[in-house]
Order: sequence, then C-alpha cells, then structure tokens
Amino acid sequence: MESEKDANAQAPVIGSTHQAVSDEQAVTRVLAGERELFELLMRRYNERLYRVARAIVDDDSEAEDVVQDAFVRAYNHLGQFAGRAQFSNWLTRIAVNEARARARRRRRVLEIDSLPNAQRDLILKQSSERDPEQRAVDQDLRTVLEAAIGSLSAPYRVVLVLRDVEGLSTAATAECLGVKVSAVKTRLHRARAMLRRRLVEQARAACRGTFDFPASRCDRVVAAALARIPPAH
Repeated sequence: MESEKDANAQAPVIGSTHQAVSDEQAVTRVLAGERELFELLMRRYNERLYRVARAIVDDDSEAEDVVQDAFVRAYNHLGQFAGRAQFSNWLTRIAVNEARARARRRRRVLEIDSLPNAQRDLILKQSSERDPEQRAVDQDLRTVLEAAIGSLSAPYRVVLVLRDVEGLSTAATAECLGVKVSAVKTRLHRARAMLRRRLVEQARAACRGTFDFPASRCDRVVAAALARIPPAH
C-alpha cells in the first residue's frame, strides 16, 4: 500500500502556496534540488512561449515542439541564468531562438531584425458572463483577427504577439528578440498599420453582404404592410 510519504511526494506542486513564489525564488529552489518546482515555471509561461513560437513557425504542432524544446533547454542551462534579466525574458529568448532556428531550417523566415509586429489591442478576452450568442460573436471576431495576424510575416507577428498579445514593454520585447528598442518600435508601428489595412479590406468585403434582404423577407414585409393599409373604396 502506498505510504503517506509517497502520496505527498506525488501531490501536484502547483497549489495556492506555490503561486506566490517568484520566478527567481523558483529558479533558486530548482537549482537547490526542488526539481518539481520547474513545473510551476512551465505552467506559468506555457501560453506566452506557445504564442511567440506560433508567431514564428506558423504551425500549431511545431510551436508545441518549440515550447517543449525551450523548456528542456532552459532546465538544462538553468545554472546559466544569472539574474541580469527577468527570468521570463530569458526563457522567452530561448523559445525565440529555438523557433527561429526551426524556421530557418524550413526556409520560411524573413530576417526578424528587419521587420515590425502586430496588434493585440483588438483581441477580446472572452468573459464568463457573456451569453452563448455573444461568445459566438467573440469567437468569430477572434477568428478574423487571428487570420489577419497570421497573414503578417513572421517577424511582424512575433513583435505583435510579444507587445500586443502578451503585453510586454518595448524594452522587454527588444530583450527577448535581441534587437534594439528602436527596431521594436518601428516594427510595431508597421505591423499595426498592416493589420489595420487587412482588417479594413476584410470589413469592406464583408459589408457588401451586410444586412442582406432576401426575397422571403421582402415578401413578409410587404404582406405585413398591406395588412395594415385600408382597402381602397
């Protein structure tokens, strides 16, 4: 029968008491032997790494592979984290480098140092209080936005994701990508402009079919109106 000690050892490490642990504290404790705390760091930054990897490699499954490889690489080189940068930026930089290497191998990357990024201010967070119809509209809007962002080249997408989706500062984005702050600003400006143009183009195309008035509706309105008009004497 499993002992109480063994049961405790297998308990999940991500609990309310661990959420207050800072990144730096977790790193120190992992290096000291609390290997299970690395799970906390992985869960904390899973989404960010996936988003930035997806922006570069443009493929869901490969982005997941990038995230896994980045976490393994980070764990194996955790002793090299000197604390000169935020751990989240250090970790993101590892994922960025891994994603870029994969993209180069597939010959699908345009030089990241010469491109801008995209807009997250438009992406809506789904609220739990919204009714099913509103949630469906939100999902449709997200689909349109994701398609527009996905149409941008990888360097623009990655700046967009870090700045507008993840909400990183300009300085932190530059640190993650290994470029100058001025380059991030330029790319962000260009990416947002490109995204606006794409959304406007899509909106104009969709407007042609907006407020459709099919024959059945026409018949219904006419019939209703005639029913309210007095007959001629």
